[in-house]
Amino acid sequence: MRNGRFLFRFRLETFLLTVYMIVSCVFLAFSSGGFVVNFRGIGFSFMSGAQRGLYSVTSFFSGTVTAISELSDMKQKYDELAERLDDYEILQRSIADVKLENERLKKMLGFSESLTIRNIPAQIIGRDPNNLYSGISIDRGAMHGIRKNMPVISFQGSNTGIVGKVVQVGRSASLVMPVYDYQCFVSARLETSRYDGLVNGQGSKDAPLVMKYVKKRAKDEIKVGDRVVASGEHYNFPKDVPIGFVSRVRGIDYETSLELDIEPVIDFTRLESVFVLDMVSGGQN
Repeated sequence: MRNGRFLFRFRLETFLLTVYMIVSCVFLAFSSGGFVVNFRGIGFSFMSGAQRGLYSVTSFFSGTVTAISELSDMKQKYDELAERLDDYEILQRSIADVKLENERLKKMLGFSESLTIRNIPAQIIGRDPNNLYSGISIDRGAMHGIRKNMPVISFQGSNTGIVGKVVQVGRSASLVMPVYDYQCFVSARLETSRYDGLVNGQGSKDAPLVMKYVKKRAKDEIKVGDRVVASGEHYNFPKDVPIGFVSRVRGIDYETSLELDIEPVIDFTRLESVFVLDMVSGGQN
């Protein structure tokens, strides 16, 4: 019994001593400042890492927002520059069109002044293929001195050619029957061989003109490419104004004359301006 109490007391004293030593070591450690310093270092390291992470995230989002804003500004500036470029290109085209128009008008003026016959320049304002004469409307009429049956010519590049004749006259506009109409007849002559004939159209600007009543004996003297000009007879068209070029020679055995296909000098699909000639008044404009 004594041994048991002694053993119990010994163990209790040993336990208490152990607890006391542990508590003493803890207090000693805290009082020496070692743990405090370590805790501060750990806390500082932790906070520094957190701050660096937070700064990186904040910088990323801030940079992204800034980049988006800059990109938006750049797009707006790009759109403005693109719009200015379009305006500039339109202006350039307008300037080029004005220059071309001025050059065309200068050429028209030069051609008008070069003619020895009084002439009235006119612009084409309409075409009516369903008209009786496949008519071409021009912006000159009686108030400008236009009269019925006046011949009409034009030029393209270096070529001058017959367009047709005036068939209807209004106050400020007139109707021209083109040379390719089947009712338009022009006294003509082969420029080289000097054989005469009569030229008229086939009703379409895409079909060749036809020169009829050419002497059959002229067949060996006529070549493809020979130029056909107005003969000047009956004063319906000025003498030697070009009509077209021979594209084909047709001779029929039982006929006493030849028929020639003529390619017009004037390209009617590109015709914009004409000159109406005053054969009666004559003289320079």
